[in-house]
Amino acid sequence: MNIVLLENLGCSKQLLNDNMDRLRGMGHTFSAFDRTDNIEKLKRHVADADVIMLANMPLPAEVLEAAPNARFIDVAFTGVDHIPLDQARKRDIAISNASGYANDSVAELAVSFMIQLLRDLNLAQERARHGGTKQGLKANLLRGKTVGIIGAGEIGLRVAALCKAFGAKVIAHNRHEVADPNIDSNATLDELLAEADIVTLHCPLTSQTKGMISAAELAKMKKGAFLINTARGPVVDNAALADALNREIIAGAACDVFDMEPPLQADYLLLRAKNAILTPHLAFYTQEALEDRARIAFDNLYAWLEGKQINRI
Repeated sequence: MNIVLLENLGCSKQLLNDNMDRLRGMGHTFSAFDRTDNIEKLKRHVADADVIMLANMPLPAEVLEAAPNARFIDVAFTGVDHIPLDQARKRDIAISNASGYANDSVAELAVSFMIQLLRDLNLAQERARHGGTKQGLKANLLRGKTVGIIGAGEIGLRVAALCKAFGAKVIAHNRHEVADPNIDSNATLDELLAEADIVTLHCPLTSQTKGMISAAELAKMKKGAFLINTARGPVVDNAALADALNREIIAGAACDVFDMEPPLQADYLLLRAKNAILTPHLAFYTQEALEDRARIAFDNLYAWLEGKQINRI
């Protein structure tokens, strides 16, 4: 098999080299390339590939079309909305992902966002850097707050466990009711928006969830509530969110994902929104998670080579 890795997985050189040696010892070829958005280069990289490995870089349909031998796409990432799924399915190309590799990383960042917003740390940093004091800053505990989790999958449930450890009440809105010791109750979306002090998103991007949080939903939240998005950017109408922040319809927001991949354009509305914490799509990005996703991706590959596909999409 001709195996092509289209981007650096961020793992240790030792882990990568060990797997390269193993694959070559099994009689396969393995080529690793630096990430690029140059379509012609990508076409050349995949021209003879039986297996395409990548993380979260987009795989354009025209690039996959230029890989007539492709039989397996091994995604070292949880989401696969950057893969031309319909085209792959029409060609019976198998796809696996690395679901679960970043559960703790994403959950910890989501909870850190909660604490940053509750303690007004954006403004506190500005005060400290410009000779100010804490006078007049808002500061509240996570203990006793109601956290509403939209999407109670593995990451959502990890967030629930952490929030319960802080003493918060946790309610969930999910496609199916969730029975979990860290979920106090299940709720409709409208019920959750009305009750939660903090709304945190952990749902996939689908045709049903795209634009799920729009101006109408933001208006249903408490005036003092916070919105956190570490899921997928288009789940939220980000222009509506910027407007809701500037008009103080909600008290603040923290977003790690947007309706475009960073770098954000200079005129992006959220960049000028009040009380918005913005990070450049790094919730998954810890060294531990990057090592885990590489291991999962190579496990996916070995299983597929043995005719036993795992983590199937």
